[in-house]
Amino acid sequence: MASSGLQLLGFMLSLIGLAATVAASCMVEWRRYYEGGKASQKTYHGLWMKCSGGGGASRTCEMYESLLKLPTEIQVTRAVILLSIFLSSVAVMVSTVGMKCTRFMDGKDKSKSTVAMVAGIMFVIAGLLTLIITSWYVRMIVNSFNASQHLNRYEFGSAVFVSWGGAILTLAGGAFLSCRRCWSEGSGSAMTQRANYV
Repeated sequence: MASSGLQLLGFMLSLIGLAATVAASCMVEWRRYYEGGKASQKTYHGLWMKCSGGGGASRTCEMYESLLKLPTEIQVTRAVILLSIFLSSVAVMVSTVGMKCTRFMDGKDKSKSTVAMVAGIMFVIAGLLTLIITSWYVRMIVNSFNASQHLNRYEFGSAVFVSWGGAILTLAGGAFLSCRRCWSEGSGSAMTQRANYV
């Protein structure tokens, strides 16, 4: 089996990526809109609420009233982000069972290896979902900006970058976990060759 250090690294990267994705979904700064061309008057649109004001204590926020009245990009992004979070959460539990440093399934190294690989694949899928939907959301903002002939100052906010970062970390951690079986086979064959030469 691969070293438990590499498994732990992949698990921690995926866990940080999951936390970043959850944080991004709760943030309100997915899209910024400057009203009347004044940078001091901003409106922020998140996946769950929108806020307006000049910033600081003067900012007021309100939850979206109806799901059906939301723009398509918010509905789709919200659904896919929630799916990614759910998939990553399940992968955390599965990888805990399959990691070498845990006591679950002791004596069943091959089964633990398979379980960890499945968890890694789940993390990779979750990371891809977050990466794709965030990029699509940014594309929709750019299209809205171009369609308004640059009269409205739409920008994507900091939540987009947090979501991208979470997606990359989740992908990297999942890659460590899913490729673990390949590395273990390679290292095992190398050790066998060395033993034969001795």
